[in-house]
Amino acid sequence: MSNDFATKIPFNSSPNPTLGVELEIQIQDPKTYNLKSGSVLLLDRLGDHPKIKQELTQSTIEVITGICNNVAETRADLTASIRELYELADEFDLAFASAGTHPFAQWRDQDIYPNERYQHLVDKIQWPARRLLIYGLHVHVGISSGEKAIAILNGLTTYLPHMLALSSSSPFIDHEITGLASARTKIFEGMPTAGLPFRLNSYGEFQRFMNTLVRAKAIETIREIWWDIRPHPGFGTLEIRVCDAPSTLREVAALTAFIQCLAVSMSDEYENGVPIGVLHTWIVRENKWRGARHGLDAEVIISNEGDQMPLREHIPQVLEELAPYAETLGCSTELADVQRILDDGASYERQLRRYAESGRFEDVLAALTEELRADVWETA
Repeated sequence: MSNDFATKIPFNSSPNPTLGVELEIQIQDPKTYNLKSGSVLLLDRLGDHPKIKQELTQSTIEVITGICNNVAETRADLTASIRELYELADEFDLAFASAGTHPFAQWRDQDIYPNERYQHLVDKIQWPARRLLIYGLHVHVGISSGEKAIAILNGLTTYLPHMLALSSSSPFIDHEITGLASARTKIFEGMPTAGLPFRLNSYGEFQRFMNTLVRAKAIETIREIWWDIRPHPGFGTLEIRVCDAPSTLREVAALTAFIQCLAVSMSDEYENGVPIGVLHTWIVRENKWRGARHGLDAEVIISNEGDQMPLREHIPQVLEELAPYAETLGCSTELADVQRILDDGASYERQLRRYAESGRFEDVLAALTEELRADVWETA
């Protein structure tokens, strides 16, 4: 066996459940609401900005936080960066919105960002990569060891439909009502290393798997593993990637609190020697589909015996269980906003209501752009 195959992948321990958040934002024309190439202009003006980055298409801009100690810090960090974008919006005739897909923009019309990595990605994967006109939310939670990361990853797969439904914001594609709460999910699953994580038993098994993929030339680096949840050894985190891009930072903060509290509750179980409950892999797959299809109206399987419960009933139960962790972590207010999403409607529901009222996708987009702008500028 070659030395390359046995390469160790150190997990840089995070002793505290610190947070990092990444949000992909749509760049639009303020008059037509169609997507507009603007990231090159923005990044040329901003320079080598540590928290505003390019993405695959020039109609996408990614905003990332630094390492944050709590959910409130992540929201403040994102707010500051997005305000910098708004300060340039009028000069470049741009608008911004946050949603998992755009209702009518065409992937064929998008300019790929002039970056060697992105061009290599498109050349390698072809059509599945070119059609990635999608926008997501990624949440990193600090984990103290690789072994614990794998255990929590397996446990978190039970809550993939919850996270997906609460964040779902992509009911439209190509001038169509898709019938899905999250069409983005099904587009992203077309990538060869995207979708549900494999069920692994240890961090050692994860290392062997990654080494095998590299040796087999399936991937070049771990960065090319785009699972819904993945260990990020370099950061010492679990990265939860299943969510659509929520339409407001209030919703981003609510999802971040939900994810952090789940991870910390499972970390406690792990430290106390309590087995973290996991569902069979086929149930995890079925539940994810139900979340993508029906959103918050999904009925999910909650036991390996096949018991079911509507998400609208199960999520409040989970929130009650997580409340003590939210209090300890200082995110009780943000976690409570998960219930607000249930009460007021997730983004996909608000979009569908607006479309039912006017029959115009432009009106949906006008509402999305206003939601984000108002949220960003009203946040202290």
